[in-house]
Amino acid sequence: MSVTDRITVITRSRERLEDVTYVVNEAIQRSGAQEGICHLFVPHTTAGIIVNENADPDVLRDILEKLNDLVPASGSYHHAEGNAHAHIKASLVGQSLTLPVAGGKLALGQWQGVFLAEFDGPRDRTLVITVIPASEAHEESVPEEYRRGA
Repeated sequence: MSVTDRITVITRSRERLEDVTYVVNEAIQRSGAQEGICHLFVPHTTAGIIVNENADPDVLRDILEKLNDLVPASGSYHHAEGNAHAHIKASLVGQSLTLPVAGGKLALGQWQGVFLAEFDGPRDRTLVITVIPASEAHEESVPEEYRRGA
């Protein structure tokens, strides 16, 4: 049976990539799933979620700097709140990921981590984590005609 957790992530600055790999793996452990998929969703319009390198913090800094080059805060925008750049960056990185679970944790590459991408902080953000065990993911997500080999 799938399990959904809602985790609060407190971001610490205006723009930041917060490593949430540990809290996601904790949610997977609580679910009891050893194999399956993990769906992550950030229900915010000025934040997103990404997978990238977690070994060298300069990679995260480079990502944020290049996003700022592409979408500067001082750009010419119509949105009256003054955070249009944050909305655009969140749209570029996206608000959801679906990742494999193996051995009771995320099946990430050696240097990969999961990051909540904050573009309008600091704030309290919500991360929705849904863990679907392999047996359920396989049986319920595959239409009957495909299970029969049609």
